[in-house]
Order: sequence, then structure tokens, then C-alpha cells
Amino acid sequence: MLATAVAMAVAGVPAVGCVSRHQPAESKSGRPEAPAKAVPYTGPADVPERLGNDGTTIMVGDPAAPLTVHLYEDPRCPVCREFETTGGAPQLREATIRREAKTQYTLASFLDGRRGGAGSRKAVNALRAALDRGKFAEYHDVLYAHQPAESVDGFTDAYLVELAGRVPGLRGPDFDSAVKTMKYRTFVTNSEDAYERAGGPQEPKGSGTPTAEINDVLVPVRYNGLLFDGTVFGSPLKKIREDPGSWQAASP
Repeated sequence: MLATAVAMAVAGVPAVGCVSRHQPAESKSGRPEAPAKAVPYTGPADVPERLGNDGTTIMVGDPAAPLTVHLYEDPRCPVCREFETTGGAPQLREATIRREAKTQYTLASFLDGRRGGAGSRKAVNALRAALDRGKFAEYHDVLYAHQPAESVDGFTDAYLVELAGRVPGLRGPDFDSAVKTMKYRTFVTNSEDAYERAGGPQEPKGSGTPTAEINDVLVPVRYNGLLFDGTVFGSPLKKIREDPGSWQAASP
């Protein structure tokens, strides 16, 4: 049983996150199947990315991949950094490159209100600008690898532009201007609103970041620890990809 396997895997691993009160609503929908012999992408730079039809979800990977992982993250959240750098995200990135999974992102910025400053909003704006150049996923990884302390409003315009220099092909007059002028401020606001709405009418402000949905089913709080163990995270992803019904049954 998947439920038993996941429960054993995460036993003793605390469920933690940057608190906001977020609880994304659960939904159930069919997922397209990946091609039988999909050729893996050559690397992160080759993985397609686009803005979803809702105008806020950033979608990375093969649209036909059988597994969808939707992440809710705030760029200033140190627990998101843990997930992205030493937790399950590296396994998810590899699965995305292999076209076994696709990753969706809803970018929150509530930590600016809690901690002061504008670093989350500036970082979300810069990430949206990177998407225009097809460099969202690479820049996203760089921001988390070099994330300032949560208590420091460190994602300044200058620092965001400096970090963009670590992504080949990202820097340029258009990108730099978009960062410095907050070109995508409307996207930033709408993305935070989408994060808050994901909690549904009972919890409009949510419970925190990172939060994940796998194939449209919320990872329950009791299983949240699997996000932070890279070794553990890959096994459920493989199981869910092979037997989606087991995840549906395990998660309510």
C-alpha cells in the first residue's frame, strides 16, 4: 500500500514550512499519459516552460508527462530553500528532465508582509521576467541556492540582476529593466492571490510554504516530511507514476 510506504518513509520527519495558513484545495482530474518512449531532455536548459492559461501558474516540463507536481513557494521561505536544495526537488528536476513528471509553480509573496520589505515580490517579478526568456527554471534554482536569510530583505534589484548573471543567456536590457521597474507587479499580485485562493473558502490564507499537490491531490500534512528527504521523495513519485490510483486512495 502506498499509504503504508509513505508513512513509514516519513516517520519521525517533522512537517515544517513557512507559515501563512495555506491549504490548497484538493481536486480530481485525469492526467494525459506520456509518450511510451519519450526521449529525455538534454538538460535543464532544454526543458520547455510556459505561463498557464490562468495567468499565474508557471509550467515546466513535458505537457504529456504522466505525473504533475504543483508547488506553492515563497522565494524568501528558508524551508522552500531546504526543499529545493537538499530535499526532494533535485529528484523532481531529474524526473522532469526524463519527461516522467512536469512541475507547476504558484509563487507567493506573503513573507514580505510578515518580515517586512519587498524581497519576495521583487524575486517573483524577476522570476516572471526570466520566464519570458525561457530561463525560469534555471533562475529559480539559482535564487534558492543563493537565498538571503529570511530576516534580511536581501532580494534587492541589484542582487537579483547579479544572480541572473549566473544563468547563461538571461541577462540583457529587457530583463534588467523588467527587474528594476517591477514590470510584472500585476503578475506578482495575482500570483499571491492565487496562492491564497488555493486554500478554498474555509482557509483563504493557507498554511504555509512549501506545499505540494501531486496529480491534483494535496500532500497531506502527515506526509509532508517526504518533501524534505531526497531519497524518500523519489520512491513515492515513481509509485504514483506507475499506479496513480494508489495515491488517490492514500491521500484523503
